[in-house]
Amino acid sequence: MDTRIKNIYDAILEGNAQGAKAGVQTAIDGRLNPAIILDGMVGAMKEVGRQFEIGEYYVPEMLIAARAMQSGMALLKPYLKEANVKPAGRVAVGTVKGDLHDIGKNLVGMMMEGAGFEVIDLGADVPPEKFVEAIENHQVDIIGLSALLTTTMQGMKTTVEALKAAGVRDRVKVIIGGAPVNEDYSLEIGADGYAADASRAATLALSLLLHG
Repeated sequence: MDTRIKNIYDAILEGNAQGAKAGVQTAIDGRLNPAIILDGMVGAMKEVGRQFEIGEYYVPEMLIAARAMQSGMALLKPYLKEANVKPAGRVAVGTVKGDLHDIGKNLVGMMMEGAGFEVIDLGADVPPEKFVEAIENHQVDIIGLSALLTTTMQGMKTTVEALKAAGVRDRVKVIIGGAPVNEDYSLEIGADGYAADASRAATLALSLLLHG
C-alpha cells in the first residue's frame, strides 16, 4: 500500500479527522489518482465495519471514524468529479414522518458515503412524497428508511405504498432499519432488505446494487 494511502487509512481507523484531512491533501498535492485515494478510504471504512461487527468497535468508534472519513472526503470530492470518478450508486436516506430521531440515520449516511455512495440526506420527519421527489429529482438507486419508534414505523409501509402509487417503486431498492423493525417487517411491507446497523446497511446496499 502506498504510504500516503496508508496514512489516510490509519487516520480513519483511529478517528483522526485532522490526520485524514492532511493525508488526503498530501495525496492530492502528490497528484495521486483520486480514484486510488477513494479506494483507500473505502477500504478503511470496510475495516471499520468489520471491527464493529466483531465487537472491537462500538457506535462511538464507528462514528468518529466516519467523521474522519468525511473530513477527507470533503477535500477529495471536487477532484473525484474532475476525474469523472463515478460513485458506487446514489442513496437517499431519511427518518420517516413523525419521527425526529436522526443519529442512526446520520451514521447510516456516513457509512454509505464510506462505501463509495453519493448520499442525499433528507433529514428527519420525512413525508413519503419527499422520498418520491428524491427518486424523480436525484435518480437515486436506493432509499434508506429509518424509524426508532413503534408508533412511527408504520411510516415505512406508507412510504413504500407511496412509491408504488407514484410509479417509481421499481426504479429503486428500499432498505429499512431502526430499533423497532426487523427482517419480518421488511418482508411484510415489501421492502428489499433490512439492516440491523449502519455497517450492515452499507454492505446490504452494495449487495443489492450488485445482485439485485
